[in-house]
Amino acid sequence: MSQFDYKEALKKIPHKPGVYQYWNAENELIYIGKAKDLRNRVGSYFNKDLNVNAKTRVLVSRIRNITFTIVDTEVDAWLLENSLIKKHQPRYNVLLKDDKTYPWIIIKNENFPRIFWTRRIVKDGSKYLGPYASVSMMHAILSLIKDTYPLRTCNLALTRPNIDAGKFKVCLEYQLGNCKGPCQNYQTEDDYNSNIEEITNILNGKIGAVLRTMKAEMDDAIANMNYEHAHRLKRKFDLLENYQSKSTVVNSSITEVDVFSIASEEKYAFVNYLKVMHGTIIQTQTIELKKRLDETDEELLELAISEFRSRYNSTSKEIIVPFDINVEDSGLKFTVPKLGEKKKLLELSQKNVQFFKKEKIDQYEKLNPEVRTERLLTQMMKDLRMNQLPRHIECFDNSNFQGKYPVSAIVVFRDAKPSKKDYRHFNVKTVEGPNDFATMEEAVLRRYRRVLDEDTGLPQLIVIDGGKGQLSAALKSLKLLGIDKQVTVIGIAKRLEELYYPGDQYPLYLDKKSETLKIIQQLRDEAHRFGITFHRKKRDKGTLATELELIEGIGKTTAEKLLKYFKSVKKIREADEAALLEVVNLKQAKAIVGYFGEEGH
Repeated sequence: MSQFDYKEALKKIPHKPGVYQYWNAENELIYIGKAKDLRNRVGSYFNKDLNVNAKTRVLVSRIRNITFTIVDTEVDAWLLENSLIKKHQPRYNVLLKDDKTYPWIIIKNENFPRIFWTRRIVKDGSKYLGPYASVSMMHAILSLIKDTYPLRTCNLALTRPNIDAGKFKVCLEYQLGNCKGPCQNYQTEDDYNSNIEEITNILNGKIGAVLRTMKAEMDDAIANMNYEHAHRLKRKFDLLENYQSKSTVVNSSITEVDVFSIASEEKYAFVNYLKVMHGTIIQTQTIELKKRLDETDEELLELAISEFRSRYNSTSKEIIVPFDINVEDSGLKFTVPKLGEKKKLLELSQKNVQFFKKEKIDQYEKLNPEVRTERLLTQMMKDLRMNQLPRHIECFDNSNFQGKYPVSAIVVFRDAKPSKKDYRHFNVKTVEGPNDFATMEEAVLRRYRRVLDEDTGLPQLIVIDGGKGQLSAALKSLKLLGIDKQVTVIGIAKRLEELYYPGDQYPLYLDKKSETLKIIQQLRDEAHRFGITFHRKKRDKGTLATELELIEGIGKTTAEKLLKYFKSVKKIREADEAALLEVVNLKQAKAIVGYFGEEGH
């Protein structure tokens, strides 16, 4: 910072609300921020006592000039910051990832206004309603309008002089009943404009008011025995009521609110916006924000609120948010609902943002598998309270059959995926009888004594299939080898999927949908499968060997040699004396042939 005297620069900055801008040595704008107190906020960047992240330190090291703009209120600063970021897109600011041009519904500024959709806004006095993030929703609304209100679709200049002069003739749309023929004075301008007023109310979510007016007109028509007109009104009423039933999500007493929710990842955040008018959601959109300086959720949400309200020209006085927002404005009310209809709205927004986030992450991780791996390992590190990524995980499991044929199995995961070439089996050597704890102790000791001898590298995480007893047995061996402090060791108990830590009497419970728990379960199940497969082979071999030992002159060692050579009892049964002599002596060969010969009779 020797090239920039920030203390001198701070003297020129007032204690007022505004927007500050940081410039680098090349006179490039690298960051824009807002502040309730410009001097205090800018000064905080240069306070070495604050624990700032690495990215912010890099930003500060590149500042060579500071400019600022004073505004009247914090809200003005909030809006100005948003517009400047969108215009200049500085390197260290949050990137609003939204390159789409969303469609609007336009009510054209002309006699007998047309209604259609467009992606291009022209400042000609026309009304633009939207934008619509869902094109299908926009077309559904336009279809409802077309079915309910006969409007013109032609681009004729329907001025009063032109109409009175008889310059136009009705077209096919009139014959089909889709237009009332204002071009030939078959429909008055007042009647046409009353339809436009109703349509504007519908687009603004005020369907209830339109329905009440329509119901009163319908009752009057019936009272005056104008049943044909009443029938037309009833058809319109039913269409609108059906649309309202599909659109209303909360009590219509919630007249006009904006709803926001946020979901964050390490590098990205996602913000959902719902615009609610009279209990009806009339606009909704979710955007993605790319973090630049490890911004907090509060900072990101403030930016997104400003962006959405500007984009949708929102004038709502109440904004529903998931947590308190640090924006002071007497004209705005920020609500963090705890229950009721507003809470339901917030939950709906949160469901939308979580779904959008999952879709985006899944899509990105399919294209970049290594990103998913890093995210998974980072999540596991946090969930399991580790101080390093569990790139190398090993899991132990024991198997025995009524105390006989005890075996241990170890499976290895690297970068959260099975590494089958590293799987190992252990024939238990020092344990007599069904002692699961002693078996685990032997397997762990033999495994990591060899790892240390061969210097092949310790895992970051060891998973023991079992509860406190098996975990204590494994830890005993790790302590004996002096490596108990170098790795994280956990035990997983099957009944409730509890995770046990050495020295901690209370188990850790992870969410059943947690990706960390799923990986640990996969490890456990894979170790169990691998161990059972080996155990069955050994048990079957032992059972067959026992059968061969019934033959006179054949002991355990000879039986195992025969099975190793012939692979199965069936092949031994089918072998002749000459083939058997490759393994046993003449007396034993005659005994085997005689035994199986008698068995056949």
